[in-house]
Amino acid sequence: MPKRRLIRVHPHPCLTIHRTAFRDDKLVYIARANKKLKYPWGRSRIAYIGTTKKGARRVASSAAWKGESLLYTYGIKYLEFHIVTCGKVPGVETWRKLERALLIKFKEKYGGIPEGNKVGNLMRWKEELRYFSKDKLDKVIEKLG
Repeated sequence: MPKRRLIRVHPHPCLTIHRTAFRDDKLVYIARANKKLKYPWGRSRIAYIGTTKKGARRVASSAAWKGESLLYTYGIKYLEFHIVTCGKVPGVETWRKLERALLIKFKEKYGGIPEGNKVGNLMRWKEELRYFSKDKLDKVIEKLG
């Protein structure tokens, strides 16, 4: 007779989704690690800044996709994904402008883009400041960083 296997239930949930993820389809999300990551000009818990026009479905798939590479970094045990939204302007993809503005502001503050991002190191301010103030962007980075 084969040996019986041990069954374990892990104490922490693997993924938690809140209603805010379903309020808008077009949104920006920020992956935040359990510990601060090292950047050229300081440390921040922000590990990835991304955007989606498919809502929570994309955030969940990104959690699995980005999580695989980021969670193998020494000391990172979990990632939290936070939703960041903004008002709409007809004819303008404001969620894309918001992602770009957050990446530029993060780079200005910490000297590089988040660990999980590949694109954005050469970004410069264009028309993002027409839609968002640097103070509000800084507050988002500070709150989650």
